[in-house]
Amino acid sequence: MLTYLTRQSRNKKTGPIPVSTSSADTCPACPLKGAGCYAESGPLAILWRKVTAGNAGLTWAEFLEQVETLPRRVLWRHNQAGDLPGAGNTIDREALAQLVKANGKRRGFTYTHKPATRSNLAAIRAANRAGFTINLSANNLEHADILADTGAGPVVVVLPADTLKPVKTPAGRTVAICPATISPITCFECGICAMPGRKAIVGFPAHGASKAKASAIARSAA
Repeated sequence: MLTYLTRQSRNKKTGPIPVSTSSADTCPACPLKGAGCYAESGPLAILWRKVTAGNAGLTWAEFLEQVETLPRRVLWRHNQAGDLPGAGNTIDREALAQLVKANGKRRGFTYTHKPATRSNLAAIRAANRAGFTINLSANNLEHADILADTGAGPVVVVLPADTLKPVKTPAGRTVAICPATISPITCFECGICAMPGRKAIVGFPAHGASKAKASAIARSAA
């Protein structure tokens, strides 16, 4: 596992915040893999392939050292591509705990598609309580309710590409649309995904070269 740290992103949606990219072996058996994952196309895909192939990036220990050099209270995103440490479906709880410690008082946040097993949920819950925000990523609105019911952390969900207004889950939870998808606001200005105690689910309309495939998954049943 290698991780690349970009100290100032040029992505127009994140804004100029630090972002990381982890090798693809961290990704679980996600339904978006090869079927709508935005990171598999465009400029990000080029970097991700280099990191996955071992041609770019840092070892985990080196990456943690770099995180510790980020300014205090800075908003930063872990994994614009890739997932939490650990191969495939399993979170490496020790490595995640190391990341939480390195994050310290910084406003680190990320998303995970790792399955909601007891062990994974325990690790996610502990990280959120310690101030490193991990959003559980849902494939559709029904799945969002399932993940929200775990209480392990805040939830985000993939939505059909044409969903540009707030919606409700089957259980009546509010899904707010990510501001960066409908306005010039960036993660740097918003920061809602770094709020571990928020009630609203954040919805991301499918985007990228394979948004039609991602939209189909978002419309499917859990």
